[in-house]
Amino acid sequence: MIGVYDSGVGGLSVWKELVRLMPDQDYVYFSDAAYCPYGPKDPSFIIGRASAVTDFFLEKGCNLIVVACNTATAAAISWLRAHYDIPFVGMEPAIKPAILSSRSGVVGVLATAGTFKGRLYLSTLARFSGDVKVIERVGEGLVETVEKGILDGPEVEALVLRCIAPMLEAGADHIVLGCTHYPFLQPVIERLAGPSVKVVNPAPAVARQAKRLLKAAEPSRRKGSTEFCSSSEDLSVLLRLAGR
Repeated sequence: MIGVYDSGVGGLSVWKELVRLMPDQDYVYFSDAAYCPYGPKDPSFIIGRASAVTDFFLEKGCNLIVVACNTATAAAISWLRAHYDIPFVGMEPAIKPAILSSRSGVVGVLATAGTFKGRLYLSTLARFSGDVKVIERVGEGLVETVEKGILDGPEVEALVLRCIAPMLEAGADHIVLGCTHYPFLQPVIERLAGPSVKVVNPAPAVARQAKRLLKAAEPSRRKGSTEFCSSSEDLSVLLRLAGR
């Protein structure tokens, strides 16, 4: 059984890729919606929540945990790996492939404030940025919008455009999605950015890493199940975005 954890519904973008690759596995998805968003919160608080959710997954019998939240990965995954004897898969900052593929020499990264402060993000940026200009923008209001299940419309377009306009004006040819909520807004981002800009979603790569760690064989005919859980009483948006 695989535990998938996020501050809210955003990790469903990773869960969907996991199910696509390993449809015969059983999953437990936990949305920490009562404490969402994580972006502005202190790392020690996020570690505490990540530990509590991990304990919950272990009680459920999970043998792999996917921290499908960029902010939680940045704040807590090193602590989790040091304190639990179970494999964890975190969100990798997808700036490396974007930087290496950029032709314009400008890459945009859309993420939370917590993600931009993460050691893995900063070390990857230092190693690979070189002469490429990286424009960082905090996606203010985007997580909250997705949590409400609002994925399109004039207000969403205005929010997204405010975030990505500096990237486009600087000539960015890649926009990296550094929060698992943002893939739900990818159609809007792509529409506003235009066909010359590639939007990079790291979720498929994270799912492939989980499959490698599990050494999962080719899918059997068995269809797996998912149990959806939340620290909030209202699961309506979570289930709707999960297609349930």
